[in-house]
Amino acid sequence: MNSELIKKLADEARIKPMGGSWAYRLSDEFEEKFAELIVWECVREFVRKQPVSVNVSNRARHVFKHFGVEE
Repeated sequence: MNSELIKKLADEARIKPMGGSWAYRLSDEFEEKFAELIVWECVREFVRKQPVSVNVSNRARHVFKHFGVEE
């Protein structure tokens, strides 16, 4: 497991912008954002390693839809 990447995503999920400043997310918000970032990272890595085609794009959309993540 890439613990540095997981830590980076967790750090990113913990903080959210609030009116020009930054604040920590509540636990439920953190978990949702952390999961969303992991899904995005998985799709990015999958797409990066595949030949460019419409089929790859459709598969990526399917993963986003399966996890309820907006593109």
